[in-house]
Amino acid sequence: MRPAVLRLKRGHDRPRSHPWIFKGDVADVSDVVPGTVVTVLDSAARFAGRGIFNPKPALCCRILTRVDEPLDRAFYLRRIGEAIARRRRSPVLAGAIRDPRIASRRAAETATGDAGAERIVWSEADGLPGLVVDRYGAVLVVQCLTLGMAEARAVIIDAVRSHLGTLPVFASDDPTAAALEGFQPVRGWIGAAGPERLTVHEGRVRLQVTLGGGHKTGLYLDQAENRRRIGSIAAGRAMLDAFSYTAGFACHALGGGATAALCIESGPDALAGARANLAMNGIADRAEVRAGNVFDELRSLERDRRRFGVVVLDPPPFARSRGALEAAARGYKEINLRAMRLLEPGGVLATFSCSHHVSDALFAEVCREAAVDAGVTLRVLETLTQAADHPVLLTVPETKYLKGLLLEAL
Repeated sequence: MRPAVLRLKRGHDRPRSHPWIFKGDVADVSDVVPGTVVTVLDSAARFAGRGIFNPKPALCCRILTRVDEPLDRAFYLRRIGEAIARRRRSPVLAGAIRDPRIASRRAAETATGDAGAERIVWSEADGLPGLVVDRYGAVLVVQCLTLGMAEARAVIIDAVRSHLGTLPVFASDDPTAAALEGFQPVRGWIGAAGPERLTVHEGRVRLQVTLGGGHKTGLYLDQAENRRRIGSIAAGRAMLDAFSYTAGFACHALGGGATAALCIESGPDALAGARANLAMNGIADRAEVRAGNVFDELRSLERDRRRFGVVVLDPPPFARSRGALEAAARGYKEINLRAMRLLEPGGVLATFSCSHHVSDALFAEVCREAAVDAGVTLRVLETLTQAADHPVLLTVPETKYLKGLLLEAL
C-alpha cells in the first residue's frame, strides 16, 4: 500500500526544526482520512519526518519522528520509555518517578494511593505532540489533545504500563481540544476503576486530587516547585493566595510557618477543595477561604489598608489567543498593581502568567508599568517557570508557557 505523503511548500522549512505544520505550509497531501500517518517531504522531495495528519484544524500535522520509522507500538514504547528515563536521570527529579513495585505496595497500604505526583509525558517536549501523561500516586492520568493521540490511546496506555506497571488509568481529555480536532473526548476509567479521590504528597504538604473534576488532570503540577519555594520563605508572614484554586500555595505557606493565609477563589468546587486541603494539613485555623472576584477583592483589601508579607497571583490564562493580548495585558497590570500596594516593606510577590501568547518580555514590562503606577520599588529575587518535569525545547518555544517573577518590596 502506497504511504500517504505530505509535501511542504518551497521556503517552508520550519518543520525541519519544529513539529508543527500548518495548512499554509502544505503544497500537497495525499487523499487521506483524518488521523492518518503521513510521510513529510520538503519541496525537494527529501524526507523531513513522519507525523499524523488532520485536515480539520489549521495546525494540520504534527511531526513525531524525523527518522524513517513506523509509528507503531514499538515507537510509542521507546518514546515513552525515553521520557521516563530522562526524568529519572534529572538531578532535579531524581527519584520522582517511583519504581512500580513501590507504587503498587503503597497502593496496597492505603486506599487513597497516598504518594507523589509527577508529569511523565509532556507533549511536544517529549516528542509526543498532543499527549500528556501524569502519575498521581498509583494512578495514571492520560490526556489526549489531538485526534492522532486519541486514536493511539490503547497503544499508549499499553506502552506506559509496560514501563510503570499495570496501574489504573483515568482518561481526562480536554473537550475544547477534542472539538477543534474532531474527536469525542473520553473522561473516565479505562478498564478497571481506581479511586475516585486520592491524596498526594508535595514535600511536607498533602493535597487532595479528585479525578475527573477540577482543572488540568487533577492538580496544577506545573506549579509544584513554585509552591515549595513559597513555603520556604513564608515563615512569620501573613500570606495572600489570590486565584487560589485548591489552596496549594497557601498550604505550603502555612506549612512553612506563615502566620495566616487569605485564599480568594470564585469556583465552588475549588473553594470546597481549598477547605478540604487546609483541613487535611491541620492548618485551617490559620486560613480564611473567601469566595469572590479577585479584581474586586484586591481593591477592597487595598481600601482596608491590609498588608501581607507574601502575595501570590496565579490567575487563569487571560490570553487564549493573540487577539486577546491587549485585554490580557490590562488585566495583568490591574491585579499586579493592586497586589504590589498590599505588600508590607520587605514583602514578596510571586506573580505568574500561564498564557503562552504572553511572552516573558511582555509580562515583565506589564509588571514594570504596574510598579510605576503603584508607586513602589521592587527588587527581582528570581524569575520563575514551570516545574522541571514540564521540560522546554529550545526550538519549540510553545513548550514554555508558565512565566513568573518573585519580587521583593523595598
